[in-house]
Amino acid sequence: MSHGVNRQWRLATRPTGPIDDHIFRWVEEPSPALTADGQILVRNLYLSIDPTQREWIAHDTYLPAVRIGDVMRSLSVARVEESRHPGYARGDLVQGLFGWQDYALVDAAVPGGSTKLPPGMPITRALSTLGLTGLTAYFGLLDVGRLMEGETVVVSGAAGATGSVAGQIAKIKRCRVIGIAGGAEKCAWLTREAGFDAAIDYKSENVRARLRELCPKAVDVYFDNVGGAILDAALAELAFRGRVVLCGAISSYGARELPSGPKNYLNLILQRGRMEGFVIIDYVKRFGEAVRDLSAWIATGQIKDQVDVQEGLENAPQALRRLFSGENRGKQLVKIADP
Repeated sequence: MSHGVNRQWRLATRPTGPIDDHIFRWVEEPSPALTADGQILVRNLYLSIDPTQREWIAHDTYLPAVRIGDVMRSLSVARVEESRHPGYARGDLVQGLFGWQDYALVDAAVPGGSTKLPPGMPITRALSTLGLTGLTAYFGLLDVGRLMEGETVVVSGAAGATGSVAGQIAKIKRCRVIGIAGGAEKCAWLTREAGFDAAIDYKSENVRARLRELCPKAVDVYFDNVGGAILDAALAELAFRGRVVLCGAISSYGARELPSGPKNYLNLILQRGRMEGFVIIDYVKRFGEAVRDLSAWIATGQIKDQVDVQEGLENAPQALRRLFSGENRGKQLVKIADP
């Protein structure tokens, strides 16, 4: 059965700096058809836009780099249009790495190829707080950060998708939480809506000086989403036995030349601190645990979900650029079609 045209964004060349229009190529071709048992044809509804996608098109990471000419990789929620798999029916909502395109042919028999959404789960939440965003915050803060009640937690990129959830989890665990974000509007959202104790505007304030002021007993846990100079400032204010959780380094994604290492890393020795990175795929077997806790916190209003939806597949590259210009508010999504 034909479903018409399949619009796609394919990778045209590897970026060497900021993402611009020539990095991707717009292609239109017939929608794919089922050819074997176990397959499903899905219609993408929403795309997840994440900073790590900039790394996926540049070089190998925890996943192989997207190949030149391939559809841009992206997590998405889609609707099943046709199925030759007994576990999927037309109309089911599923999630997977279906890419920047209207339709995807998926081998549903392959473990992890697609996952059904639980009945009643909002699509935007499945891609934000109850998706990889929330899971990353949950395991990064609780498993890697090992925070304890009463500690001081600092989160960079705090108004972003992962940082905002990490800070709110820290508040649930009865910690004092300071967020670092860009701009007065984002900082106001952190303290008024997300419940942070204070926020630092890195665009207009001296981050290290404000950390000294707001964290007189130093920083017990620093949840890092940006790297660079802000990571260096946090290292300088690290408490005894402090922990640094390396979640992301958006300040260096796309940089033509990588910055020199942090000047204040010696403080890890002096303070007997620990700095550790992690990747969310390491926790796949425990996803259910995180979804259960996050769902309960959302239901009781302890976690606020902020989602930024851009309309139209044609605007996917622009949406990715928004993450690096700071235009997005919370989790960045692109809506392609209605459920």
